[in-house]
Amino acid sequence: MFIGHFAVGFGAKSVAPGISLGTLFLAAQFIDLLWPTLLLLGVEQVRIVPGATVVTPLVFDHYPVSHSLAAVLGWAVLVGGSHWLLKRNRVAAFVLGALVVSHWALDAVVHQPDLPLFPGGTMMIGLNAWSSLPATLIIEGCLFALGVWLYARATSPRDAAGRWGLVALVLFLLGIHAGNLFGPPPPSTEAIAWLGHAQWLLVLWGYWIDKHRQAAVRA
Repeated sequence: MFIGHFAVGFGAKSVAPGISLGTLFLAAQFIDLLWPTLLLLGVEQVRIVPGATVVTPLVFDHYPVSHSLAAVLGWAVLVGGSHWLLKRNRVAAFVLGALVVSHWALDAVVHQPDLPLFPGGTMMIGLNAWSSLPATLIIEGCLFALGVWLYARATSPRDAAGRWGLVALVLFLLGIHAGNLFGPPPPSTEAIAWLGHAQWLLVLWGYWIDKHRQAAVRA
């Protein structure tokens, strides 16, 4: 799942208007921002197997530090707790922690049974929506549309950058999603890891957009 995670970040702005979109993206994508570094270090492993699923050629062999449920709960406490220590806002801290956990929950819907409950565990979770391209398109498309709508409803542009920057980001995310679905398999696991690090640019984009938007004023 890709745009579905960003969708949750967008949508969370409606319940946590004081948190920057960049921070919401960071929390919603936290474990996928961590995963590429663990790949490069050899701590976690993935294989490229064309046809492994209808949607993705990736087979996730080993990623207990980033994607086991127990580890994700720990990362959620770290992200939410760090925000609380900095801002002393319990609601915001809870929202950010929940976003970290939401990533695992959404992955559990689309992944094959490859998500461990805890490091070293043998029980794997995954409903395998990736076995169906229409199901994947519907799930992620509906989530993304709802998330963007909630963000656009909760905020209004301060200037042209806030208006068109959001449009550009939405189109860019949809373009990446289309490339993931219909493009060729990645050339190597190293390429996956380095491209994964590029997601930090999307986090920075979220911070930039939010500086050019404000809470919407409604009658």
